[in-house]
Amino acid sequence: MSIRLTRRHVGECRPIGRLAQPVGRGPALGWVAPDRSGRVQRVAPPPAEGERFVTALSELADPASPQTYLDLDETWCAHNYHPLPVVIAEADGAWVTDVAGKRYLDMLAGYSALNFGHRHPELIAATIEQLGRVTLTSRAFHHDQLGLFCRELAELTGTEMVLPMNSGAEAVESAIKVARKWAYRVKGIPENRAQIITAGGNFHGRTISIISFSDDPVATADYGPYTPGFVGVKYGDLEAFGAAVSPDTAAVLIEPIQGEAGVNVPPPGYLAEIRRICDENNVLFIADEIQSGLGRTGAVLALEHEGVRADVYTLGKALGGGILPVSAVVGRREVIGVLEPGSHGSTFGGNPLACAVGRAVIHLLTHSDMLTRATELGGRLHDRLSSLIGNGVAEVRGRGLWAGVELSPGGPTGRVVSQALAERGILVKETQRTTLRFAPPIVVTEDEIDWSVDVLTEVLTELR
Repeated sequence: MSIRLTRRHVGECRPIGRLAQPVGRGPALGWVAPDRSGRVQRVAPPPAEGERFVTALSELADPASPQTYLDLDETWCAHNYHPLPVVIAEADGAWVTDVAGKRYLDMLAGYSALNFGHRHPELIAATIEQLGRVTLTSRAFHHDQLGLFCRELAELTGTEMVLPMNSGAEAVESAIKVARKWAYRVKGIPENRAQIITAGGNFHGRTISIISFSDDPVATADYGPYTPGFVGVKYGDLEAFGAAVSPDTAAVLIEPIQGEAGVNVPPPGYLAEIRRICDENNVLFIADEIQSGLGRTGAVLALEHEGVRADVYTLGKALGGGILPVSAVVGRREVIGVLEPGSHGSTFGGNPLACAVGRAVIHLLTHSDMLTRATELGGRLHDRLSSLIGNGVAEVRGRGLWAGVELSPGGPTGRVVSQALAERGILVKETQRTTLRFAPPIVVTEDEIDWSVDVLTEVLTELR
């Protein structure tokens, strides 16, 4: 929190709850930023008229100390994340470097937003080229990248129409709107009665509507009232799914592999059977491929491993190449075509810069060995991690270059192991308290994978 003081002086400050009051006299206004306990952390004069309020690195007490930036984050940033205490300043490929010059192997890749590594040369080149031309027009006008991006993304995914958006959550919200409009306009469900079936343990974003069908108490606490129209069933339970289908069911929204839940892969045949039930009941199959898609599992779409096609897919994360947020809803023309001018939109969705980066990502997927690498290196990753079962690891789940390592009961938490790995130069992140997520960039090497698992082995042995 920051408070602009309107008294004549900022001198000694006395905390009053979360606020502060000025004491003393003097000529200047100032800024006060108390921490969570109310202690004042920073007092500074305001910028002079016309002056930018920007801090140069030379002004920081110790710009090479991670603690300098951790303190800034603690004081000025909302506390809606609990990151590891690593302060990254540079990155290239599968490696990052912190402000003190320490290098780390990135085995998380921005939750799949960095599938192709940090600053991939082809993606950076496409970005720089477009930055020199035009970056934003809004959708009030056409531009020369939009149609090409949509056509190329549709061809890549085997779909017929594309709705470009920005964040993954926006793509999911858009898919929900499309499904509901299709339900009323095409299927004929009575107004305001459309339902969407979702799976327990899901993670599709953090907007109000999306958390309305989440079963994560941390994500949902104190955000009610929630959006109606969703029916939850257990992930992997076909009987529960079949029983939930009714004449008012518009769609099922599901992750082919659940990431946040611990990289959970459904039972064999589960997704194919959902497809069959959807077909029998004229229900849309919406696949959230925001984390699982675009190479992560060794295929463009994770559903391909099951020989299943969805009516609608949501894509994001890797679609922006780790450079900027780019997402999309792709699918059948009959479904996405229900949208009409004014019924949905986004100022930045499908902007020229996003489209140029997205096109470069598509080119990279279709003109390189990324999918083959993800498959082959993924096999190596799973083989090495599986060798730890019984030695601090209870189970390894996942597909391709994506693994959830379930730690043995009674052992250290995922947070403790993640911190110990970071101290040794390996970056992963825990989920669900006892699971480690491994999702390295596809540009990672076999030797780097081996080293990361070797370090994990050492950590688990020491913490046992």
